[in-house]
Order: sequence, then structure tokens, then C-alpha cells
Amino acid sequence: MTALVVVEHDRGAVPDAMFEALTAARGFGMPVHAAVTGDGAAEAAGVLGAWGAEVVHHATGANIGDYSPEAWGQAMVGVVEATSPSIVLSAGTDRGNELMAQVAARMDLPFVANCVEVSADGSSMTRAQWGGALHESATLTADTKLLSFAPHSIEATEQAAAGTVAEVAVDVDAGLARTMIKDRVVLSEGITLATAPVVVSGGRAVGSEEAFAPLEELAGELGGKVGCSRAVTNNGWRPHSDQVGQTGTRIAPQIYIASGISGATQHWVGAMGSKNILAINTDPEANMVVKAGWAVIGDLHEVIPAITEEVRKRKG
Repeated sequence: MTALVVVEHDRGAVPDAMFEALTAARGFGMPVHAAVTGDGAAEAAGVLGAWGAEVVHHATGANIGDYSPEAWGQAMVGVVEATSPSIVLSAGTDRGNELMAQVAARMDLPFVANCVEVSADGSSMTRAQWGGALHESATLTADTKLLSFAPHSIEATEQAAAGTVAEVAVDVDAGLARTMIKDRVVLSEGITLATAPVVVSGGRAVGSEEAFAPLEELAGELGGKVGCSRAVTNNGWRPHSDQVGQTGTRIAPQIYIASGISGATQHWVGAMGSKNILAINTDPEANMVVKAGWAVIGDLHEVIPAITEEVRKRKG
């Protein structure tokens, strides 16, 4: 019995969510294998052994190039059929779920997406619904279990394994290459809101676009990024890409500093993966204050600059 991790990548660059999936796969107590395909697969395969992949199956053949959900999905089916794993899993990202859905449809198997906990045999699980606001208990009776893990539900840890690469020849119909990537746009470089170790967010109480400057200063001192609530984007003070929440970006920083944010359910869903939360608010009964590990009851326009000054003092 093996657990096979379907690996998404972008021209060889493997996202952090895949390392979470490999960590989750090790929890099943069976050998962990991985499957890669497409342009850059060899580069992607080279990093997977450090995260527990004993064997990396590189699906090769005609009509496989840059990311195409149909072509890559069929290639992954070829690996599953060649290796007969007990459990097939991936990260619950947009692309990870898309690939797993392709595998499920082509193999006529059920697929359980966005799991947060799974039993050792993969037959029962808890999965996130409504962006994580609701947890659902489910059971899976298929011989081959297909599932994905919700991002940030598992903390990725390295564990060295052989990472032996084995090529698997697969047949992918030429017609499946009809979906292709024609262009890429770089939205951000370096640390992103989703990967930042520190996120400093502001809500409606910040007051204006210009008033986010002190939050930018604090985030800069801490090596983090600035986020915001939906109310802020609705007011046009920050772009939607900065929004933390169910309809925005889900974060998992070491510390989340939420200033002037009430903490509506939709925002909490995006922030609940944070390791620590500091809430700054004038309302001691605000939902974010109640749920935070630490809180400062006060005016964010006074508290944020004070924190920044103290950080600078300690940095010397």
C-alpha cells in the first residue's frame, strides 16, 4: 500500500501547499510516492525527496507540456493505474483540486476535497466547507481514496527520503492539449500575503487609503505584508489582492496583527490559520478581540506607531 501525492508545479516551482500535502501523506503510515508531469517536472521532482517522497513518478509522453488540466489529469491517471496506490491526494489549492477532479472523473471515483483531518486508512475524514466556517464529517468507501487537504490545515515539515525518480510512459490524447497557458502576469514578487510570516491588516477604522502608511511601516519593520478587510477594498482604499478573508486571501502567518477589524465570519475564515493573533480595537467585545490570543484595547492610530517605535528600538 502506498500514498501517492499528485504534485502541482509551475515550470518546476513547487508551491508550499504541496509540502503540506507530502507531510499529510506521511501521516498515513505507508510509503509516500509522488507524481509529476509537464514542463519543469524534472526540477520539481528534485525537491520532493526532502519532504518524504520515497519514489517520484515522472509521467512522460507526447502532448504533455505547460500546465493543461485535461492533459495533466490524464497523465496522472496513467501514474495511478501503473502504481495502484491506496490513497491519492494533493493540496486543496485551485490547481490541486482541479487535477484531482480530473483524475476522479476519468477513473469514475469519488473525490473528497479540502480535508482537515483524515483517518489512517483514508475511509473517514473531516472536510472544510464554506471556506472553513463549517466542518463536515464524511466517509469514503472506494478502493482507491482520492482526497485533497485544505491549505494551512497541516504544518509542513521536512523528512528526508530517497526521492528516487522513475519515469512512467503515459498516453495522453492530442485533443486534451486544447487548454494551454498563453501568457503569465506577475502579480507580486518575493513574499506574498499568503506566505508572509507577519501580516498587519487594517479595517474600516483605519479611515482612508493614506492612513495605511503606518501599517506599511510596521509591516516593513517586521518583514511582513499589509492586508485589509473587505470593507477597505469596498471603499477603494486597497486592492482586492490585499483582502484577507473567505473571498480574498487565506493567510497563515506566525503573527497576524488585526487593527480596527471587527472580525466578521468571512474575515475570520481567511485569518483562522494564523499561528498567533494580536487584535487592536477600541471595542473589547469585537469578534476579532474575543478570538485573538492577545488584544490591545485602544486607538490603532496611536497603538500601531507605538509598536513600530518599540520594534525599532529593539532592533537597535
